[in-house]
Amino acid sequence: MLDLPSPYEAHSCGLLHLPRFLAKIKKFVAGELPSSYQRNFTKGFDGFLCLHLGVEPESIINCVTKASNEQEINQNLKNLFPTELNCHVWNRKVVQMGTSDMAKDKLEEVKHNLGGGGRMDIVSFADAIDFDEGKIN
Repeated sequence: MLDLPSPYEAHSCGLLHLPRFLAKIKKFVAGELPSSYQRNFTKGFDGFLCLHLGVEPESIINCVTKASNEQEINQNLKNLFPTELNCHVWNRKVVQMGTSDMAKDKLEEVKHNLGGGGRMDIVSFADAIDFDEGKIN
């Protein structure tokens, strides 16, 4: 899905991956989220982001579905999210997820399955997502 934002794209509040999760929610609600994405919808980075924020994925989905425009979505999120977002902690996780010794084997498996086995420029799961969606050649 080339039209989803990269996990590296930050929301105006500073959180990486949030624009991607919001875009996936909009596609899901509209019935346009492909089945290959539905399998991990609200899991993976989506779920980890919610865990970091201390909110349920359904709460973020409600923020999107109850809003009529981007401004309302952002206000709903501001009301839902904790005051201290700890963006630096979350953003580091996004950038580094897949680089730990425990995760490297899984990342290599994912890279291989995507046709990127042996690529040294794909060093995290966020990179693998961007590679899979053609954002990394």
